[in-house]
Amino acid sequence: MKYLITGIDGQLAAAFAGRFEKDGTDYAWPRLDITDASAVAEAFSAHRPAVVLNCAAYNFVDKAETDPGPAFKVNASGPELLAREAKKSGALLVHYGSDYIFDGLKKSPYVESDPPAPLNQYGKSKLEGELSAVRTGAKVLILRLSWVFGPGPQNFIHKLREWAKGGGTLKIVDDEISVPTYTGDIAAITLKAVEAGLFGTWHLTNSGFCSRYEWAEEALRSLGLKNALERASYRDFNLPARRPGFSAMSNAAISAELGVKIPDWRDSVRNFLKKGNL
Repeated sequence: MKYLITGIDGQLAAAFAGRFEKDGTDYAWPRLDITDASAVAEAFSAHRPAVVLNCAAYNFVDKAETDPGPAFKVNASGPELLAREAKKSGALLVHYGSDYIFDGLKKSPYVESDPPAPLNQYGKSKLEGELSAVRTGAKVLILRLSWVFGPGPQNFIHKLREWAKGGGTLKIVDDEISVPTYTGDIAAITLKAVEAGLFGTWHLTNSGFCSRYEWAEEALRSLGLKNALERASYRDFNLPARRPGFSAMSNAAISAELGVKIPDWRDSVRNFLKKGNL
């Protein structure tokens, strides 16, 4: 079985590539513009994948609010093009969604049957990506993620460590709650889901949930850093895009389907930082 990975510069794509290198899985990880129909068609023709892992995404939430075009191009049009080619070749498309498709008004973790109601343009673009891929009639496995972290600079833990270098007190938001989710766990569960023949929409996060403040506490403790933390509201930062206050998702459905226990977010943060590969 050959895999095609999109998202050449992303932390999730790197997690898959690293795993495939270790176990000898046949895969391709080209520099591919998923919004270019010709390039997508050529990639399918050249690599003939059985499974496409769409790790490409536009994640600039605030930029998307003032200029939504690039977000919709990558997050909505791109998945549709991949799905159309996957349908032609009979490949499975694994596409990654976001907790930002929810409005944050629920008081308990979101499940797959909860209706989406995105608050910002980024969330709308991610929801449209799910819908556009499914509308093609391709075999699609949608895995919704939240607060992804792994090796590289594209995540909250890396930013937190950089902020901590300046010393002093760090103001961290405590009114955004979701689930920090490790790329290593995402890759492991994704491959189990592919092996099990899953398709449809599932929530894939680590277990439990926390505020960004609580995440920062755990990360600083694990890093051995002593910076003081100050609780803040995301509104204090005057960001263009509204954020859902509570967007934690439950992984109960996919855990039961695959017969697995997905690690608690704290355990995955600690294990990740112990490896020293931030």
